[in-house]
Amino acid sequence: MASVPVYCLCRLPYDVTRFMIECDVCQDWFHGSCVGVEEEKASEIDLYHCPNCQITHGPSVMKRRRGNLKQDPHLSKDLGKPVQTGSASFIKELKSRNFPSAEEIILKPQGAQLTVEYLEENSFSVPILVLKKDGLGMTLPAPTFTVSDVEYYVGPEKEIDVIDVTRQADLKMKLKDFVKYYNSPKREKVLNVISLEFSETRLTNLVETPKIVRKLSWVENLWPEQSVFERPNVQKYCLMGVKDSYTDFHIDFGGTSVWYHVLKGEKIFYLIQPTKTNLALFECWSSSSNQNEMFFGDQVDKCYRCPVKQGQTLFIPTGWIHSVLTPVDCLAFGGNFLHSLNIAIQLRAYEIEKRLSTADLFKFPNFETICWYVGKHLLDTFRGLRENRRQPASYLLHGAKALNTAFRGWTKKEALMDHEEEIPETIITSQLIKDLDREIRLMEDIFHQNIEKTGNLMGLTRSPLTGTPSSSKAALPVKGTNKKGVRANQLIKKVGRKGRETDADMSPEQPGTPTGQHHKKFGSSGKEMEDTSLDPLEEKPDVGLLDGDMADSKFRLMMANGTNLSGKKERVGAGGRRQAAANRHIKKEQLQADLSSGDPFLLDSEDDLQIDETPR
Repeated sequence: MASVPVYCLCRLPYDVTRFMIECDVCQDWFHGSCVGVEEEKASEIDLYHCPNCQITHGPSVMKRRRGNLKQDPHLSKDLGKPVQTGSASFIKELKSRNFPSAEEIILKPQGAQLTVEYLEENSFSVPILVLKKDGLGMTLPAPTFTVSDVEYYVGPEKEIDVIDVTRQADLKMKLKDFVKYYNSPKREKVLNVISLEFSETRLTNLVETPKIVRKLSWVENLWPEQSVFERPNVQKYCLMGVKDSYTDFHIDFGGTSVWYHVLKGEKIFYLIQPTKTNLALFECWSSSSNQNEMFFGDQVDKCYRCPVKQGQTLFIPTGWIHSVLTPVDCLAFGGNFLHSLNIAIQLRAYEIEKRLSTADLFKFPNFETICWYVGKHLLDTFRGLRENRRQPASYLLHGAKALNTAFRGWTKKEALMDHEEEIPETIITSQLIKDLDREIRLMEDIFHQNIEKTGNLMGLTRSPLTGTPSSSKAALPVKGTNKKGVRANQLIKKVGRKGRETDADMSPEQPGTPTGQHHKKFGSSGKEMEDTSLDPLEEKPDVGLLDGDMADSKFRLMMANGTNLSGKKERVGAGGRRQAAANRHIKKEQLQADLSSGDPFLLDSEDDLQIDETPR
């Protein structure tokens, strides 16, 4: 029988009811009461040295304050210290601040409109707020559901992670103790629960994630049932926060996208776009020793305020930096998911986590493992499409390139030791990297060959991933099976919309060192850094060649059976053939220029549209 691990000078087993602190030298844990450290003052220690390590490494290192404290206008009047994140004065100041409204950037579709096609066309690059859950395909308890009901379905003895908001510190509690605290009329502390994952409890039977999440999620669709690795359970979270709870700015682990539904109460999100500049500033802020004294919203150009009221559902895209305020007692449900729409940004967020030495507890479980499974899936998908001379969506090609770049980095000789434990035994890494690179190049070659043959960008078809050969349950993203043709004006609209996706923001890279200075919490925004990156919201130029020439020449799009978009079978007359021939003589240089301004793979509809190539 395995022995129970013991800790501290007293050499006793772990006790959830007693506060403990870890020594930064020997990595052992000590009871605060045994080493003379009060729980309330632990947040002021930068590097803790236990009594034994103090002999060789000296006393513990306390956090240092920057600047002249006596002259700082943002000092707490009561304590003579800078305003600390989560403190009562911080919450009061935050509520009184004015922020740009998220109405400037968010999308507000109805639940039934939120489909894979909708996200492809509008690009899942901005938050989405759905005012009513109808049409989302989501199952939730009634609004009368309470935290006591959560205790009943999850179990009173369940040990949960709780955040002490005032100290911004983590602690462990039994669920029954938290529920007792939550229901008590007098609360001495502000406690917040944001990481209660309940997939393995009876509560999971009462909650079904939104349909769009189930369609996009890598874990839901591509995680093999026979995998020797533990399946990541991050799909279903219960969030229980009392009034004035606050979660500081963060990026969800692994760059996952996230959904939140407020069952009771309200939450206020403070949202920041994941531009290159903002990500670099975020990394610098996260590694700062006085992070708890700086409000990150003051470091960036714009921080948007987005209230989410009872009954509303918010979807936050990949990489968005956000914090959350709970203005009233709140019960909410949510979940995280990886997907194929923004693979490169997911990888970039993962690299930031590694550089910040994020603890495993706050990382996406087996992130690299799921990436290897997805790489194999994309390889099978590309092979199937190539055999049928069809093109995948451009974001899949971009994502596959980013994945293969990551694969090469993870399997380098000097890095392999840190990554090999997450490589599935069914994956031959060198072969997958080689084959995936080959398929990507072949896909690009097929596209350019079709341009040379047809003289236009419409000489090939792109297929959705549905039905492509794969050992997985489902292909991502799943296209609809609707066989109705799109109107010509809809097709041209897609040409203009394609400019939202670029290579510049889709490749992982080392963030640069920000030139801006740190500010005290709620200080004025510093000198704005020039952001030369391509903003996810920035509109790119339309493809004028297609937009104009197609309209002027009345270019006829024909189905494979000779039916045009109006549903009538027509013959291409001499004029149509002459115009088609003229279009085939468009200069290659002009075509390449238009290709560089956007992605032609977004031009197709759900149907396999082809140009009628009737010979002269």
